[in-house]
Amino acid sequence: MRAVLPTIAPAPTVTPRIPLTLPSPSVPGGRYRPSAYVGDAVPFTVTAFREGHDAIGVQVRLFSPSGDESLHRLAPLNDGFDRWTTTVAPLETGVWRFRFEAFSDDFATWQHAADIKLAAGLDPFVMRESGARLFDAAIAEKGRPAADRKLLTAAAARLRSDDVSDAEALDIVRDTAIAASFAARPTSAIVSAGEELELLVERERAGVGSWYEFFPRSEGARRNDDGSVTSGTLRTAIDRLPGVAGMGFDVIYLPPIHPIGTTNRKGRNNSLTSEPGDPGSPYAIGSADGGHDAIHPDLGTEVDFVAFVDAAHTHGLEVALDLALNASPDHPWVTEHPEWFTTLPDGSIAFAENPPKKYQDIYPLNFDNDPAGIYAEILRVVQHWVGLGVKIFRVDNPHTKPVQFWEWLIATVNQADPDVIFLSEAFTRPAMMRGLAMAGFQQSYTYFTWRNSKAELEEFFTSISHETSDFMRPNLFVNTHDILTEYLQYGGRPGYRIRAALAATASPTWGVYAGYELFENVARPGSEENIDNEKYEYKFRDWEGAEARGDSLAPWLRRLNEIRRDHPALRQLRNLSVHWSDDEAILVYSKHLDAALSPTGESDTILVVINVDPHSTRQTMVHLDTRVWGVAPGEPYEVEDLVTGARWTWSDHNFVRLDAFTEPVHILHIAKDRA
Repeated sequence: MRAVLPTIAPAPTVTPRIPLTLPSPSVPGGRYRPSAYVGDAVPFTVTAFREGHDAIGVQVRLFSPSGDESLHRLAPLNDGFDRWTTTVAPLETGVWRFRFEAFSDDFATWQHAADIKLAAGLDPFVMRESGARLFDAAIAEKGRPAADRKLLTAAAARLRSDDVSDAEALDIVRDTAIAASFAARPTSAIVSAGEELELLVERERAGVGSWYEFFPRSEGARRNDDGSVTSGTLRTAIDRLPGVAGMGFDVIYLPPIHPIGTTNRKGRNNSLTSEPGDPGSPYAIGSADGGHDAIHPDLGTEVDFVAFVDAAHTHGLEVALDLALNASPDHPWVTEHPEWFTTLPDGSIAFAENPPKKYQDIYPLNFDNDPAGIYAEILRVVQHWVGLGVKIFRVDNPHTKPVQFWEWLIATVNQADPDVIFLSEAFTRPAMMRGLAMAGFQQSYTYFTWRNSKAELEEFFTSISHETSDFMRPNLFVNTHDILTEYLQYGGRPGYRIRAALAATASPTWGVYAGYELFENVARPGSEENIDNEKYEYKFRDWEGAEARGDSLAPWLRRLNEIRRDHPALRQLRNLSVHWSDDEAILVYSKHLDAALSPTGESDTILVVINVDPHSTRQTMVHLDTRVWGVAPGEPYEVEDLVTGARWTWSDHNFVRLDAFTEPVHILHIAKDRA
């Protein structure tokens, strides 16, 4: 007797008929949204494949924040891994939705088989009739243009004609107009769709900008006859804005402008004892004059600050303000909310530490004691400055506060005002640095300042432009008030020119700290920061005199920003390609933007060839993958050096000579006609 087998319910599956995997843009782990900025050329990439040998097509369906829907066909990468890609530059801010779709490409499958079989005389009737039936199905589609239906009707009739030869049938198989009709409106027996995903698109300044940092108290400061110093103010700092804007910068960044504590005030060069008249570190925030929502009395009032912001806007500059969540022992928070700090067993409040360093003038916040109270207060502070016209915050040491807090703060602020931008100043471990970016920071400091050799820069530039570009936007500062690298200390003036050229061309966002253009390169012994650091004293600089004497880097910075303004390829992050040279110090990379993605409607290609050794003259051959900008290997094309104006005819192998002391870099524009 045969056993009766139990009825087995089919197991659920998650794989669509045509599998779609590894969608991009994406953020590792899938928890956070990837991000972009207006005009950002975003690669949409997915892995798609099916069984057997039949052809497939892949497309991405985009839904803009305002509800517009668009469809974009993907092309295979031909990398052997079934990756498909297309690039789209979104022009609307907000949350975009997108979905990858794969379909059986019935025409491509028939075309491939018919081309082979008809040429070999195999199954001619089957191939012709299969094609005619495919055309019949396309003709029956309501939305297909009349001209296409007429073309396909004639082709179907010819394929069914008794007197059509195999050669004539092959002409129909290879007809480019027919192929274009099916490319625009493919016919498919099978369609699969992936899950709906999201992409946050923010304003252009979130990803593109040239930053300049100065201390308002130094701008307009003056020495008195008795040796004392009268601080510069927000009003006197306005006088420096034309010079900053004249160098082509579009963001002016101010370190903290709040009252500074007197308890344990640091003296010059970070000494533990201050002298009368020492202004103290602006990061030791808070005194009897107020805290994070107040302005240092020496700098002026809120009216003066608003005047500064308005003047900056007049010169085409946005104001970025430091958000440093430090409190001096004199901060009102210490007496009003002692629970916001860490109390030690001896009853004292813990100073900030990074052993062996101790910051005796600062108390760090403890987010575990009263998180709700701290969250609310910091949100209030940020909203206060947003109300005074600040839309950009450079956040000091965010890696010493909970990532969860930053995710909450940035999302809450951006929900009310999506134009507010936060820059993460986190020189820390990769996981934390990337975690902060994933949590919402629109921009991030990076390891750029410590990547100096050709090999280091090749790896670094590849990483920021391809590996982390879906969620982390680098701001390549060449120096800061805390960082003067050995490269700058010992690289001389060539080193300053080289580092500025690298930062300005490799990333759409870069920055400098005041004094860079004067080659301030003397470090405090045993440190990586300037001696007589402006963080602890006033600085007196003769900007105009230095430039008049030809002793300033300002013209170089101006030219770099002009090149960035004129060439949209340099305002992109994801388009950097590393090329090759035979010399260990000659770094070569290009940035290309297709015409369809360019705001000018024309393609743009910049090629950078740079000697990263500031002490030598180098000559070598450089080897270029010219296919990146649409030139076949071996074909000639014209280049113009945007620094010197020189023009040459280049190919894929070219000789260069770069003298670090006179001409350390070629910034080459590849002519639009390319030949």
